Amino acid sequence: MLHSMSTTVAFASERSADEVNEEIRALWRRSGGTLSVEQREEYQRLVLEWAAAAPQPEKAA
Repeated sequence: MLHSMSTTVAFASERSADEVNEEIRALWRRSGGTLSVEQREEYQRLVLEWAAAAPQPEKAA
């Protein structure tokens, strides 16, 4: 039996956008401004988590 892989991003914790943003900033500080392949992968994961946690603007009616 074949199982399909999920394409959705799941996050282990429910963190605020501010918390995730701080982790992104810390990653850049640790890297000295140049991300390794592994750090780029972490950065991409963090940006997706940040986007999911960021407040969404209300649409005008």
